[in-house]
Amino acid sequence: MAVTLYNYRTLKKESFRPLQQGSVGLYTCGPTVYNHQHIGNYRTYIFEDVLRRALEWNGYRVRHVMNITDVGHLTGDVDAGEDKLELGAKREKKTVWEVARFYTRSFLRDLPLLNIKRADVVAPATAHIADQIRVIRRLVARGYAYETPTAVYFDVRKFKPYGKYSHQPLAKLKIGARAEVIQDPAKRHPADFALWFKRTGKFKHHAMHWPSPWGDGFPGWHIECSAISSKHLGQPFDIHTGAVDHIFPHHTNEIAQSEAAYGKPLARFWLEGAHLVVDGRKMSKSLGNVYLIRDVINRGFDPLDFRYFVLGAHYRTQLNFTWKALAAAARGRAGLSNAIERIRRGPSAGRRSGSLRDEVEVLKVVAAAERQFRAALTDDLNTPKALAVVNELLHYGNSLLDRRLPTGRAVRIIGMTVKTFDRVLGLGLGRRQKSAIPNAVRKLAAEREAFRRAKRWAEADKLRERIKKLGYLAEDTVDGLRLKISR
Repeated sequence: MAVTLYNYRTLKKESFRPLQQGSVGLYTCGPTVYNHQHIGNYRTYIFEDVLRRALEWNGYRVRHVMNITDVGHLTGDVDAGEDKLELGAKREKKTVWEVARFYTRSFLRDLPLLNIKRADVVAPATAHIADQIRVIRRLVARGYAYETPTAVYFDVRKFKPYGKYSHQPLAKLKIGARAEVIQDPAKRHPADFALWFKRTGKFKHHAMHWPSPWGDGFPGWHIECSAISSKHLGQPFDIHTGAVDHIFPHHTNEIAQSEAAYGKPLARFWLEGAHLVVDGRKMSKSLGNVYLIRDVINRGFDPLDFRYFVLGAHYRTQLNFTWKALAAAARGRAGLSNAIERIRRGPSAGRRSGSLRDEVEVLKVVAAAERQFRAALTDDLNTPKALAVVNELLHYGNSLLDRRLPTGRAVRIIGMTVKTFDRVLGLGLGRRQKSAIPNAVRKLAAEREAFRRAKRWAEADKLRERIKKLGYLAEDTVDGLRLKISR
């Protein structure tokens, strides 16, 4: 079944065929390592992980390359403000190198918590300075870049298709009006962007610097992705991904400098993930709604609950995060895990075996589910529909157990099929769950038990209702309190 992906460059779904049969070159924009990555960042990395898994599930060999931005990304994306790594170093009273190492490790430690596969090549920008200089030299030689006393700039007017990817004509771009943008009187056009910053002026004391044909300095943000992707994947390669906030200026500038340097496309398909908002608002430190994976864990959730939450929406649809929505996702994932565990155990001893006709019917349902799941994933990564297929198949398997119809072998085929699906979804459905009950709910239950022992029945009843509103039942049995998910 052909894979169809929404290509942002053409603004339509297209049938995907790799440049090299059976092999896919995939480049994903990585983190800027001056701080921890937040859950909005991880929404993008989860979508990219599902893309990689879906391609592999469809038989492709994927070479995945991801950059690590550890120099050159300014606080304003259009040559404005301060280098984010230097900002992080001042905040933490460390060197920029220490900050970069610490937050790179933080990012790489988070990936397995979310079951995100690590890229085959994780490439720090600082390890590819020579490659970046090489691309800049080509741009200068081909007349697309020019030097001023403070920087080397890309001349956007020389590249006629500039702005086509972002669908913003050059004449309508409003850049350079803010005070923090570098005011270089030798700059030919406000939209011209820096390929190389010289160690002069506001960057005279920049801590990260290297020699170059244009003097001591450091690269701009955009050039690293062009240099790293072409080095490790060639040009053109198959798929480039990122988030919608990269469309302009980052991806627009990547395309311009790469195509100007080599006279051919950078990537054939461009996939852009939509934003994650929190309580309907953009994440902001001033609003106190910037959440990390450790916040998810501290609230008693498994990070894979967040992954399930993310997969419940299409990657091109804006997603609103709330703790209530995450709790619902946790219940949903726990329900899948409980269902697959019941199927793993199979029919209870003493139950009659189903007939051959029952078994054939199960195999037909499984085959239909496989077709539906593949159709969902190959239709531009329709993960909500894929999850629906998994839910329906597990519900069917459990209903058969309730009716005592199938043989154990037939039921186990359903479980094995779902585990195969989970190779793409990455929800950890095949592993034993430590607990389906979040710590926050267990804490309320413990407080309720204390009230009960003190015979403070009114307070105990109020906590029972709070537990119920969170989607769980507190049952008092002869063996003590039992917590379970409300269905």
